[in-house]
Amino acid sequence: MVHTGLKSALAAMAMAAGLSGLVMPASAAPKTDFKVCWSIYAGWMPWGQMAENGIMKKWADKYGITVEITQINDYVESINQYTAGAYDGCTMTNMDALSIPAGSGVDSTMLIIGDYSNGNDGIVLKDKAALADIKGQTVNLVELSVSHYLLARALDTVGLSEKDITLVNTSDADMVAAFATPEVTAAVTWNPLLSEIAATPGATKVFDSSGIPGEIIDAMVVNTAVLADNPAFGKALTGAWYEMMTLMQSASPEGTAALEAMAAASGTDLAGFKAQLDTTKMFYAPAEAVAFASAPELPKTMRFVADFLFAKGILGTNAPSADFVGIAFADGSTQGDAANTKLRFDTTYMKMAADGAL
Repeated sequence: MVHTGLKSALAAMAMAAGLSGLVMPASAAPKTDFKVCWSIYAGWMPWGQMAENGIMKKWADKYGITVEITQINDYVESINQYTAGAYDGCTMTNMDALSIPAGSGVDSTMLIIGDYSNGNDGIVLKDKAALADIKGQTVNLVELSVSHYLLARALDTVGLSEKDITLVNTSDADMVAAFATPEVTAAVTWNPLLSEIAATPGATKVFDSSGIPGEIIDAMVVNTAVLADNPAFGKALTGAWYEMMTLMQSASPEGTAALEAMAAASGTDLAGFKAQLDTTKMFYAPAEAVAFASAPELPKTMRFVADFLFAKGILGTNAPSADFVGIAFADGSTQGDAANTKLRFDTTYMKMAADGAL
């Protein structure tokens, strides 16, 4: 799902295109100090809590390194900073990982697949009850974001396309207020905005990401060269993440306190945060994430994503086809241009966690 603070993805593409001429081919070397960034979204709140409660430091100390975790309020800006080399890792969706860093030539690895959206992104209509009723309407959304992708996939299910509607690019910051006006009758957005809009009198959620399970993937993405030269970095991040997942699932006072802290940091209460987690398919156990990343459905999903990005002109600078960027999967297979492989689904470290080898 796309996250609170996301600006127009069109602007992001322009920024990434500018970066692509500046970013040198990925290179790294052994080092001991690392930086990762994240932005507000239910599935990524653990990164902030890990920094606060000492779990990240514990695992970094184990491997003799330091890992600085920084919250960035603007989602797309966090990805742009990662792409420019300011961070060694960043939380992002599979779609944004493919379009911004990978499309800009930064070889990136999906190190930890934390979840997929299972209802956190949705389409809401005013005074209408079915998705097909969207035909002829003006639809407010953050263009070229995963909201746009969700809309495209949803329209396919009822035999419609974008030519049947009119899109209005709307900032996430303005979405709730816009939907409250009489002239706005349709919106596509993500939680917590989605829940607020869907609760508006006369509003009906007519489609959400549970209709395309496993397609909007949220991950910690790291620089491939940095990871290759510094396996301790991957081990520390992965070990800390799964310790946090265990804590979140525990019924302990410490687990509840962690959930309450994450809820407060995301601007809601414990019940509200748990409701967001309910529409987020969290992979609490590393074996679950490994299975998901190894499933035959994943290449199909990435084909949908690459086709969408290319159709919208945002799959890297001057991409000649949807196969412009090569994508490597856990079984060693590739999709797209293998000579330009810039996005990798690597289960190595998640497998280590599953095997108790960290």
